[in-house]
Amino acid sequence: MATGRRPREKPIGRADYRRLAAFRHALRRFLAFSETAARKAGITPQQHQALLAIKGAVRPEAMTVGYLAGQLLLQPNSAVELVDRMVRCRLLVRTKARTDRRRVVLSLTAAADKALHSLSAAHIRELRGSVPVVHGLIELLKTERPPRRPGKLVPSRH
Repeated sequence: MATGRRPREKPIGRADYRRLAAFRHALRRFLAFSETAARKAGITPQQHQALLAIKGAVRPEAMTVGYLAGQLLLQPNSAVELVDRMVRCRLLVRTKARTDRRRVVLSLTAAADKALHSLSAAHIRELRGSVPVVHGLIELLKTERPPRRPGKLVPSRH
């Protein structure tokens, strides 16, 4: 029976602040690493993010400029400009969708795929170094969740 009250939250302690600060620092370090790695590879950080979003799409045939805009949190006109620049740099190709010839699908060129593979390998290595910090944050978050009963799924809050 729901009472409408929120469950009592555990007070935030010094260890919680340390974990949050460490996680934020690890995120910023990772982002700085990512930006530098992209530039060294000859692309902008935003182009790298676009390549990764396209390559990582669950349904590659659905990767349109609009979908890319949503993935990168861009306005559609900004995504069009980004895609135009990437096509000119020979990182992307626009093709008509097989099922609906009015739709334009984005795909990586061979050169972009090669650059993304190299960047992704470096990013995975970098992330492996952050495992202890991420683990600490996960432990912090686990203490805030209601206990799970065996065999029961806890619904996501997304």
